[in-house]
Amino acid sequence: MKIVIAGAGSVGRAVALELLDHGHEVTLIDKKPDQLRVASVADAEWVLADACSPEALSEAGLREADVVLAATGDDKANLVISLLAKTEFAIPRVVARLNNPKNEWLFNTSWGVDVPVSTPRIMTALVEEAISVGTPVKLFAFNSAQAAMYAFVLPENSPIIGKSIADVAFPPRVVLSAILRDGEPFAPQADDQYESGDELVFLISARGGQVLDALTQMVTVPLD
Repeated sequence: MKIVIAGAGSVGRAVALELLDHGHEVTLIDKKPDQLRVASVADAEWVLADACSPEALSEAGLREADVVLAATGDDKANLVISLLAKTEFAIPRVVARLNNPKNEWLFNTSWGVDVPVSTPRIMTALVEEAISVGTPVKLFAFNSAQAAMYAFVLPENSPIIGKSIADVAFPPRVVLSAILRDGEPFAPQADDQYESGDELVFLISARGGQVLDALTQMVTVPLD
């Protein structure tokens, strides 16, 4: 795939190196000359330009791109780049870096963002995941699919422990996609049984209403 990354700072360069290792074609754009450290990602194409400019994006080959990543340290710039990528160049997949969690409400399809990536939210989720048992932790949101990924660690007194996957019916719009046990993930099968400490990974529709409360009540013992 051809991928254009706007923002050649440490985040943009790190992502570019990973994508190149996976065999993709990468172009890095940045308006700051000191960010064009070509030797650090020698196999990428480099463009010195303002990615908020449609002309600059066109010259960078955006019309041939499959994915655009707006990875600058400025949320306003990332939103402008995302909107241009989607509306002016019809990019199929636009990923945007979210720097300030307070701006999360803006990072949606209205601004051309298919997938917002928030480092602060991811770090918060990982911390919460490490200490939370019996509470759903939001890991990731898919704007285009109107769904989110949640992790849930089964407490030792969960009423579903010992039951098979087939015997537990979760609320509508909730999909159990994986189970992590003893540090290893596996796809749940009908005959598998739930165990204490299992980390359940769910995909949950944003249209599910009060589904998180219903899910928590199902897998935890109510307080007296």
